[in-house]
Parts: sequence; C-alpha cells; structure tokens
Amino acid sequence: MTDAPHPAPPPPGSLLPGPLVDDTWLADRLDDPRLVVLDATALLPSPGHDGDHRSASGHGRWAERHIPGSRHADLTGELSDHGAPYHFAVPSPEALAAALRRLGVRDGSEVVAYDSGGGIWAARLWWMLRAISVPAAVLDGGLRVWEAAGRPVAAEPQEPSQKTGTLTPVPLPHAWASLSDADAVLRGDRPGTLVCALPESGFDGSVPTRYSRRGHIPGSLNLPGRGLLDESGRFLPRAELAARVGAVLDDTASPVVLYCGGGISAAGAALALTLLGREDITLYDGSLEEWSADPAWPLVRLAPQD
Repeated sequence: MTDAPHPAPPPPGSLLPGPLVDDTWLADRLDDPRLVVLDATALLPSPGHDGDHRSASGHGRWAERHIPGSRHADLTGELSDHGAPYHFAVPSPEALAAALRRLGVRDGSEVVAYDSGGGIWAARLWWMLRAISVPAAVLDGGLRVWEAAGRPVAAEPQEPSQKTGTLTPVPLPHAWASLSDADAVLRGDRPGTLVCALPESGFDGSVPTRYSRRGHIPGSLNLPGRGLLDESGRFLPRAELAARVGAVLDDTASPVVLYCGGGISAAGAALALTLLGREDITLYDGSLEEWSADPAWPLVRLAPQD
C-alpha cells in the first residue's frame, strides 16, 4: 500500500481540503458560515471485568473546554439508536439528519469533527456524516493539538441553532455492514476481509472485555486503530501509515469489513484507510458487542483462559 493514491479530491467549491484538517486550517476558517464544528467526545472507561460496559456523554467535558463556536455532538444520546441491542448504534439516516440539524448542520454545511479522547470519537462522527453524504473532516490531533498550539478555548454555553433550512440525508451504499454481512464474509459467501481494529490485547482476548465474550471473529486480521496515530494523537506520516497498514492489508484484501468492540476504533481505521486512498471500506456497526452476545457466533481467543 505504499503506492496507494491520495484520497479523491473534494468537489469544486468545497471548503474542506479532504477528510483530515490541521489546527492552522481550522483556526483560519472558524468564522466561515459554511463551517460547523462538532465535539464528539464520549467517555468509555476501560473494563475492570468481562461485561463491564460503562459509557457516558462527553458534554460536561465539552462544556469545560472546547473550540470556540463548537457544539457537542452526543454519540451516547440522540446520535445513537437506543432501540438497537448494542451501544452507539447508528440512527436511521432521517433520525441522524434531524439530530444534526439541531446542531446547526444544513444542506450546504461542511463539518469538522474533533474530540478530546484521541480522535476515535471524531472519526466515528466523521464516518456517520460521510455515510449520509454530509461533507466532513476530522481535526488531526483534536483538542489536545489545538491547545498545544496555543489556540483559544471557550467554556461559554452554546445556544441551539435557530437557522432555518433543511438537511437532506443521501445514504451511501455499503457504508455499514450488519451481523449477517459479517457472517457471510466469514463463511465465504461474499467477498471481503474482516479486520479488527482493537488493540492486540483485545484481539487475542488477554484482557477483560466490555462484552460477554473475549476474542475476535474467526479469520480476522488485526489493525489496531490507535496504532495508526502518533504520540500527539495525529495520524502517522503518510509513508509510515502506509507501511503500518501494508504490513496487515494488501490491495487483494478487498472489500475491507472493519469492526472493533462497538464500531468506534474501527472508524479510526476507516479514516486511515481513506487517507491512503481506499474506498472499499465497510464498517460493521454492531461489532463485537452484537456478535459476542449470542454464543452461536464463533469467537477465537488466542490468550490462555484465566
């Protein structure tokens, strides 16, 4: 993948230069009326034992310190489908568009997502926006890099947007995979390569999981999402990123079906692959939380049992 092309250029007239922007680019355009900046921070503590799933809104953290003019996009609240049998489920395109509209996103808007948790939450929001054709990018390094550069932060409340206008979702085909899709790839009934974006310790089952069973879907490759970032939380330089990905995936591994525990780290891996020019990417939304809930679905655990 070292010779992978750059991502397709944005359409003419687009404000965003691509799926990733830096703090200088954003600082220079904060006042652009087309731009909506959303903080996607959520809280997800490490599990202390198997089945220890605790998640919470990052609204309070946003309220304490955020990029001026940004709003908080609650991935634990109205930006998830609470009728699904797993956390962080993507809402229907219509429900997602309605929630985004309340955050000020309209037809013609372009969104920069960021977070204060290492970038994976922003990547998740970016994938959700991309899946309904809303132009979006992630702030490389998030709030940490923004503050390290001496950029201003705010703590004032943001009133809900009163702008008129519509947001028309245009769903992209194949953005999301279901459990049956992942199973079809596993059984060889459809082409694809399953790729787990959990850290190695989650992939091999050596540490507690938030879900009912440890391990990974049989036949999966392991591409840890956080391993694609540097110490500051920025994506690795292109050559290094391509080498890291290329050590796991090649161009014959297509299409790529990404999953993790709950579809969050997988979105970070999806962004990395997009930066390298790949477009054959699907994200399994239910990921291991859904898969592990039924003992009928097989899991491979490489680490010894406790």
